[in-house]
Amino acid sequence: MPSQEQMKVALQAYVDGFAKGDAESVIALFAENAVVEDPVGTPEKRGEEIAEFYRNAVGAGAKLILEGPIRGSHGSSAAMAFTVEMPGMKIFVIDAFTFDDEGKVTSMRAYWGPDDLIQG
Repeated sequence: MPSQEQMKVALQAYVDGFAKGDAESVIALFAENAVVEDPVGTPEKRGEEIAEFYRNAVGAGAKLILEGPIRGSHGSSAAMAFTVEMPGMKIFVIDAFTFDDEGKVTSMRAYWGPDDLIQG
């Protein structure tokens, strides 16, 4: 099981990848069998769909602004609250991640709904 420190470092690397405009560093955090559901309630993304999702998000200029510290757990999960800032919009999000024993992300679920997206 990954340590809290490993998980928090991985999530900070996730945020930093967006800040640097480096989609490949974000994609590298995910295990081969990972699943992404962003937002929760939409179809799950796997494999190349995950890579395409992050390349599109980073390419669109998305930046993540943490709204508090990254949270760990007593298990193999961590979460963070942040605001996605993109040209012309903001989205208030909480992402929950699970990790494998090597510290790679096995799942990411993004919690946000229509009321959390602000245009303009």
